[in-house]
Amino acid sequence: MSEYNDSTMLQITDQVALPLSEVELSAIRAQGPGGQNVNKVSCAVHLRFDIAASSLPDALKQLLLTKNDQRLSKHGVLVLKAQQSRSLEQNKDDALRRLQHILQAASAVAKPRRATKPSRSSQVKRVDSKTRRGQDKALRGRVVD
Repeated sequence: MSEYNDSTMLQITDQVALPLSEVELSAIRAQGPGGQNVNKVSCAVHLRFDIAASSLPDALKQLLLTKNDQRLSKHGVLVLKAQQSRSLEQNKDDALRRLQHILQAASAVAKPRRATKPSRSSQVKRVDSKTRRGQDKALRGRVVD
């Protein structure tokens, strides 16, 4: 049994969890090869998640809505299609796992950058290598008689 269908919440971070009732999953027919079975069985999954109407924190909603992602519709609905497996259950799990990764990546806070200065010896080495390189290039000139 899958880890996502057993619980009613999708854990994003330690503080943020998403109720699975806010995620719309629908079975569709998969594309690509698969013989006659592909025309009869709906085993691919469309996941639709309305970001604006969700219970996510407002800061996380804004981050998600401002992303330039082709999976995000102009109405603020994130659409994922999962069709890797021939099993509906595995495709549901895959779609939920991908949604979880997207939300976790958006909620990760980047560590602030600390400005650093190159060491004195690295500065000297850089200037020395530049002068050496310039001397090598100067020797490539035309030989004067």
